[in-house]
Amino acid sequence: MKNRTLAAAAAIACLLTMATLTAAPASAAPRDDADYFEEYFPAGDGLNTLHADVLRPAGLADDVRTPVILTVSPYLNHSGSTVDYDPGAEGPHDRFYDFLDLTKILDKGYTYVMVDLPGFGGSSGCNDWGGNREQGAVKAAVEWAASQPWSTGRVGMIGKSYDAWTGLMGMAQDPDGLAAVVSMEPVFSGYNYLYNNGVRFLNSVATPALFQAIDAKPGSLNDSPEYHVNGAPQTWCYGVNLGMQQQDQPEAAFWLERDLLRAARGSETPLFLTQGLLEANTKPDAAFDFFNGLDGQANRAWYGQFDHVRGWETTADGSRVQTGRDVDVFVDQMMRFFDHHVKGVPAKEAPTRAEPAIEVQDNLGRYRAEDAWPPADAAMLWSDLNAGSYADDNGNQATGDAVETGQGAWSISQPMPHTTWLAGEPVLKVRANAPAPRTNLVGLTYDIAPDGTARLINRGTYLLRGSGEQVATFELYGQDWVLQEGHRLGVLVTGSDSNWWTHVPTGTTVTVASASIGLPFLHQDRKRFLDGGSTPRLEQHLEQTAPVTEQTIEDTERTFRLPPRLRGGR
Repeated sequence: MKNRTLAAAAAIACLLTMATLTAAPASAAPRDDADYFEEYFPAGDGLNTLHADVLRPAGLADDVRTPVILTVSPYLNHSGSTVDYDPGAEGPHDRFYDFLDLTKILDKGYTYVMVDLPGFGGSSGCNDWGGNREQGAVKAAVEWAASQPWSTGRVGMIGKSYDAWTGLMGMAQDPDGLAAVVSMEPVFSGYNYLYNNGVRFLNSVATPALFQAIDAKPGSLNDSPEYHVNGAPQTWCYGVNLGMQQQDQPEAAFWLERDLLRAARGSETPLFLTQGLLEANTKPDAAFDFFNGLDGQANRAWYGQFDHVRGWETTADGSRVQTGRDVDVFVDQMMRFFDHHVKGVPAKEAPTRAEPAIEVQDNLGRYRAEDAWPPADAAMLWSDLNAGSYADDNGNQATGDAVETGQGAWSISQPMPHTTWLAGEPVLKVRANAPAPRTNLVGLTYDIAPDGTARLINRGTYLLRGSGEQVATFELYGQDWVLQEGHRLGVLVTGSDSNWWTHVPTGTTVTVASASIGLPFLHQDRKRFLDGGSTPRLEQHLEQTAPVTEQTIEDTERTFRLPPRLRGGR
C-alpha cells in the first residue's frame, strides 16, 4: 500500500508538471455512434492491471453479444499519444477513429476495445519493449474481451507499427478467442527493429527512449484517480530496457524473448499484413520470413512501394493515398477479412478466398496478384563480384552527391540485353580481411540508367566482429524491381550507408578478397495488373539518385549471370 501511495503521489506531481506545458489536443470525446465505458482487469501476471476503453454500438442493450475488434497499444493515453500532453482531454484516445469512420464497424455490429499495454495510459506495471510482460498482456486482453457478456467470444486485432506488433504477439501467444489480425507495418523482432546484423539503425537510441517518456506520462485532468494511480510510472524498468537494448547479438536472451519470427511460426490465426518495401521505420527485412512461416490458407498481404502508413492513409492535404490505390480498396478487403473470420459471415458473402494471397507493387507502380512472395519462379542466380577495398570511415551513403556516394568496391554488370525482373531478397557473400574487430560491411545494389544515373534497389549491412580474414553472408532488403533493357545492375561493397545506419567506424581499410551476389530473377513475365498506381514514397525514392561515372563503369564492368528473356505472361 505504501508503494501504491508513493506511486500516486508521483503521478500527481508529474501531472502538475505536465499541465504547465503547452497543451496539444490528442484525444476526443466519446462518439455519437458509441456508448463508452472503461474497465480494469488483471494482466495475467498476478501483479498488474490493464485498462480498457470500450466503445459499444450506440443504444445496444448490454446483453447483446457482438464480435470485438481490439487494439492493444502504448499510444492510447487519454492525455495524448506520445509526449504531447492535453490536460483537458476527455474520453478515449482517437488513434483509430479514422478506422471507425471509414468502416462504420460500430454501425455494423462490432464492439471496439482499446487496451493500454503495461505502464502506458491507465495500465499498471512497466513497459518492456515487446517482452514477456507485453506479450502476456496481449493474451490477457484478448481473452478478457472474448469472455465479456457483451462479446460473442471472437476477437480481431488491428494496429499499425507498435500496436501492429502487439497483433503479432497475439498470434504468437494464441489466446482463446483470437480470430484474425490486421497488422500494418509491424515490428517482427525487437532486435531487427534496432539492428541489422549487428549494426544499429539511426533510430536505435531515440525511439526506445521515447517510449520511456510515453510510459511516464500521466492521464488528463479529467481522468479518474484510479486511472492515475494505476498508470503511475514504475521507473525501475527504464534503465533496464535501455541497457539491455545495447546488446548487438541477436542470440542474446533478451532478444530471443522478443523474436516473433520463431514464436509465431506455424500460427494458424488468419493475418492481413501490410509491409512497405520502402519503409524507413519498421524495415522489411523480416516481413517475408514471418509471413511465409505461417500456416493456414487465409493469410493476406500487401507489399508496396510505400512507407510507414496505414492501408487507407492519405497525404496531409488529402489529395493522394499513400499506397497508390483508392482508400476503399484496402478498407473493403480488410472488412471482408474481419467479417468472415471474426463476425462469421459466410465466405460467399465475404469472398476473401477469391482475393489473392499477396498483392505486390513493383517499381513502376503496378500492383499484381501473387500466390507467394518471393514468387515460385524467382530463381537465385549467382554472379562473382570484383575484389577491391573500402574505407571503414563512415564516409559513404547510398544516395547523395558525388562526394558522398559510391565509395567502395564496385561491380557493374553488362547492359541488360532485355527486360529483367528482380523479386525477392538478394544474398551477398563477401570474403574480407578486416584489420580490426567490429568493422562495418555494407552491400548496396543499384539500377544504373544509360546516362549513369543510379537508383537504389537493395541495401543491407553486417558487422564483421573479428579481425583478419572472415566470410560474411547476409540478405539485403527485398524489392520488386524491373530493370529495363539497356540498364545495368550495380553492386557496391562499402563500409557505410550513413543515411540509414549508425556506423561506428574503425578508420581502417578493409580488403575484399572475393565476393558474390545471388539475385532473385523472375523467369515468367507478368502482364495482368490490379488497380493502383505510383505512390508519393516511390516518387521520392526515384528522385534520390547516385551518379556513376563512365570511367567507373568502364573500370568495374564484369559479366553477370542474367536470366533469359521473360517468357509467357500471366
